[in-house]
Amino acid sequence: MNRHVVLLKSSLAKGGGAEKYTLRLAKAFEEKGCQVTILTSGPSLNTDINTLHFVKKPKLSYKHTLDFDAWCKKTIERLKPDIVFGMDRNSFQTHLRASNGVHAAFLAHRKKAEGFFKALEFKINPLHRTLLKLEKLGFEQRETQKIFTNSHMVKNEILHFYQTDPAKIEVIHNGVEWDEMQKDFDGWQKRKGAFAKELQLEESSHHLLFIGHNYKRKGLEKLLLGLSLLKEKEFHLSVLGKEKILSYFIKLRDKLGLTKKVTFFGNRADVKQFYQLADTLVIPSFYDPFANVTVEALAMGLFVVSSKTNGGHEVLDSNSGAVIEDLYDPESVALALNKALNYRKTRESALLIRNTYAYLDFSKSLSKFVEATLC
Repeated sequence: MNRHVVLLKSSLAKGGGAEKYTLRLAKAFEEKGCQVTILTSGPSLNTDINTLHFVKKPKLSYKHTLDFDAWCKKTIERLKPDIVFGMDRNSFQTHLRASNGVHAAFLAHRKKAEGFFKALEFKINPLHRTLLKLEKLGFEQRETQKIFTNSHMVKNEILHFYQTDPAKIEVIHNGVEWDEMQKDFDGWQKRKGAFAKELQLEESSHHLLFIGHNYKRKGLEKLLLGLSLLKEKEFHLSVLGKEKILSYFIKLRDKLGLTKKVTFFGNRADVKQFYQLADTLVIPSFYDPFANVTVEALAMGLFVVSSKTNGGHEVLDSNSGAVIEDLYDPESVALALNKALNYRKTRESALLIRNTYAYLDFSKSLSKFVEATLC
């Protein structure tokens, strides 16, 4: 086939998930006989794939976004590739994976969640204006032949905010390293009791799990309000992730009478052990195109409670999850949580959930992207 494919990915933190995904996608194209070049502003990558680095780093984030985009356009003109596969927001690509969702939709959700004055800031913030400009070009320009979204939610948002041909958009749900998680899944029963004891938690409680940085945007406040209506139930919520104003959430937890039922563990490297401990993962996000933790939890056999504004809710069924219909209504949140509390993780239930999502194996998702791009 020997087509030249250029991958555009601005930020690639060494050892991070974006780097890993980009390199696996690049390898998948190479396996189909393509010549691959990666354009990035990240650090040097541990790979033999041809990688060109944009080294200029302006202090202002919007300026860096514009400069990286301009550098990509010049480099593309010089390389003259057959396919330009964008993985961020760039003004030019032939194929685009909109994994970050629709920025216009994200701002609309933030306006609803954070109020009028925050919305005024969006209009004058140069970074938001830059991202909206690049997003519009990417979704509407004639040269964009195919747009991949990770949920139907994002597809519908593109069609709502932009003039895009629906035939260009293909939905491919996020994949998960299903096979790689087999060992951790197999060991959950043996590990659960020891880990609960290590954390000084009751193994017999129904263990809820929340994972996310920036708790407000991830909906933790709404989750705590919902849990406050279920205080008579036997449960414990473990909260993982970074948060600058942790004191606010600690005070809210205590005010709602959840002091003994909610523990903040901060940013942890041993997330899979928390999956082994948990019965249910809760994703009350205000906006997630498709939260990766959705499929990670399912591959670990957990029941999942998700907001409708997490695109990952689309893969759930009545045996594997519950959807919060109205995140702003504590009773609606409590209703979905109460359903979860009736589902205790057993070997049989966990195996059923895990096996249901074998089709979302990461390698299968990669194959779909490559085949749809090269067809």
